[in-house]
Amino acid sequence: MSTTHTISSLEAVSAAQEKFIALEDQFGAHNYHPIPVVLEKGEGIYVYDVDGKRYFDFLSGYSAVNQGHCHPAIIKTLQEQAAKLTLTSRAFHNNLLGEYEKYITGFFGYDKVLPMNTGVEGGETAIKLARRWGYQVKGIPENKAKIIFAEGNFWGRTLAAISSSTDPSSYYGFGPYMPGFGIVPYNDLVALEKVFQDETVAAFMVEPIQGEAGVVIPDHGYLQGVSALCKQYHVLLIADEIQTGLARTGKMLACDHEQVRPDILILGKALSGGTLPISAVLADDEIMLQIKPGEHGSTYGGNPLACAVAMTSLEVLRSENMADNAEKMGALLRSEIEKLNSPLIKLVRGKGLLNAIVINHPDPEVSWELCLHLRDLGLLAKPTHGDKIRFAPPLIINKEQILEAVQIIETALTRLNQ
Repeated sequence: MSTTHTISSLEAVSAAQEKFIALEDQFGAHNYHPIPVVLEKGEGIYVYDVDGKRYFDFLSGYSAVNQGHCHPAIIKTLQEQAAKLTLTSRAFHNNLLGEYEKYITGFFGYDKVLPMNTGVEGGETAIKLARRWGYQVKGIPENKAKIIFAEGNFWGRTLAAISSSTDPSSYYGFGPYMPGFGIVPYNDLVALEKVFQDETVAAFMVEPIQGEAGVVIPDHGYLQGVSALCKQYHVLLIADEIQTGLARTGKMLACDHEQVRPDILILGKALSGGTLPISAVLADDEIMLQIKPGEHGSTYGGNPLACAVAMTSLEVLRSENMADNAEKMGALLRSEIEKLNSPLIKLVRGKGLLNAIVINHPDPEVSWELCLHLRDLGLLAKPTHGDKIRFAPPLIINKEQILEAVQIIETALTRLNQ
């Protein structure tokens, strides 16, 4: 099984697709290794390649397309606002920023929002807020604040993000690393409390479910325990809900499964329904107002196009009850995959429509091969961390489509086992 970018017989694509792949290979940086398929159209839960073949999208742009590809209401808002005004920068006011800020803070129950663009910018913003709060409110000595992260975390690939990573493919060869970061095991309250006894700890940043690590779900009660420890030791709880939030796990936020309200909430991805980069950091005044004019910002953060699109994207999630559908369809998907009793599946896990299978095979390339068989049969997914494959379709998927997709998965497993 080849690990190079050379197209093998199993990876073979049409001449039309090969042309586009070759262009990327020649003129683009080699920082991704995509499944060999070239897409040109998306609608609902489906995407279509340049040859017109239709596929189930079981990645959803890493949960950026929760509302489905090109949701009509979101696209309508995008087109209408794009024809009026797209960017003013924050040098001036615009007529949509205040409206959006009122809407999203009311939606999630926080005093303030700081709008940004990408998810990783949201993470960076949250860390800056936590450090400033640590100095101004908690009284940590200047330049001594620590931010703690969970082992196996993933929140992007900036220098700060990789400095908190425990994955060598993220951090190796990019040092020196950001100081003031610490790591604790995920799902381990005892280890967390031990770290919190250091009075220079300002915050703990954590994914309620670790997505990139392969949909790793902590014990029930872990988040409540984290929240209690944060309150006890005067440490901020930062919830990275960029992938787990916005109805993906069967609740509007994954933290809602344990009725936990983080001190700082980071959102992104589906905040735009997959149309453009939009992220948001929400917190109350005691935290947010520690940053003064000129101390943080973004040229595109809070632009009127993003504000209009984000409001519609959130309204679509709520009005179409996508969290409820994710809960029901996720349970169906997991139960149907478990019924397959495939010797190649070691474990099925997930919450809502954020799911993964763990492959039972000594060769790590088998996961890649399974995804190629799935592609050939009309379903797109991608491995993560070798032996894990995420199954995370748009939240509008219905029962019949779930059952059809599981049949594809069964056929792909059979082909792989031949």
